[in-house]
Amino acid sequence: MADEHRTPGRSQPPSRREPPGRQQPAQSRRRSPRRRSAASRVAGALLYVLLVIGASAILATVGWVWACDLLGLNKEPASTVITIEEDTDFSAVVDQLEAEGLIQYKFLFKLYAWFSHAEGKIAPGTYKLNTEMDYHALVSSMSSSSSTRQETDITIPEGYTIDQVFALLDERGVTSVDKLRDMAANWDYAFDWLKGRPLGDYHRLEGYLFPDTYTFQLGENPKYVINKMLVNFDAKMDQYMSRFAGDGETEPAYSLHDIVTIASMIEKETSGKDYKTIASVIYNRLNNPTAETAGYLQIDATLVYLNGGKVPTEADKSIDSPYNTYLYQGLPAGPISNPGMASLLAAMEPEDTNYYFYVLNPETKEHEFSRTFAEHSVLVQRYQGNGG
Repeated sequence: MADEHRTPGRSQPPSRREPPGRQQPAQSRRRSPRRRSAASRVAGALLYVLLVIGASAILATVGWVWACDLLGLNKEPASTVITIEEDTDFSAVVDQLEAEGLIQYKFLFKLYAWFSHAEGKIAPGTYKLNTEMDYHALVSSMSSSSSTRQETDITIPEGYTIDQVFALLDERGVTSVDKLRDMAANWDYAFDWLKGRPLGDYHRLEGYLFPDTYTFQLGENPKYVINKMLVNFDAKMDQYMSRFAGDGETEPAYSLHDIVTIASMIEKETSGKDYKTIASVIYNRLNNPTAETAGYLQIDATLVYLNGGKVPTEADKSIDSPYNTYLYQGLPAGPISNPGMASLLAAMEPEDTNYYFYVLNPETKEHEFSRTFAEHSVLVQRYQGNGG
């Protein structure tokens, strides 16, 4: 009967209460996600900071290395000479700089060159550079006005042929024979006295490369090399040019080209003391075609010009060439050497003589002159055929 008095609420089983000690894990489970989230954020922030610091350190190191190359710092002191030819492209120049240890990073130098327009500032030549130069100094030192550009003093001897002049310039590193020949043949130099010399053959400038001592830059443009010698010729002959101009009605007996041709033969034949006497023999033969010499100059030096510089032989006298003064009367086709001022003056102002022949005395190393072939033959026999 007692069950009838149970209230509905008591019909349910009483709820269990956990002991106080068992409530702690539930609280801990509710708080741990927050703690892990905070810890993760801290760890992430620390990792980010470390990454930033590491990246900054790497970038700083790389930047410092690049800066050292850009500014020419921290390199072993050394110097070198590099040559830039006319046809050397910019990439090849950069390759040279790297190969010589002047730069370490080609891409960085090219990037600098792109920003600074350096490619257009670099000129052909031979330059002395060193590892202490920064990029700007390297570019400046390879320009046409650079003080580091290497130079050489070259003396062109009197009587050198154009081939000998070009070979000497090539040997001394000024520029190559091929480039000099090409420029001599095909460049139209702005001198009035060259207007009658057709383009196409480099020998057109034979006789006009004035012998002197010149300062040339190594690797210099061949056009400027040749022009420097032509300018010198023009300056030396300037005061005499009026005598070749003519007055419109009468022309001078001999043109400038004739005078240079005569002077070139004097230069090769003279003993060094008889310029004007040798000149008189040449003019006597030219101006008197009915004399014993019949207008033939018979200058051995013209045969030497034809045979490549060898001692002339009887066979050489048969070489069919307008330069052969044994085979053709009058002047040869053009100069056979580049004469100096003494020969040019002798050609313009020869001595007044009756000589038609000369032969070298091997003992005195001087020429002995004759008026007739008979007199000459005696001397030739005496000196056993040493000239004539």
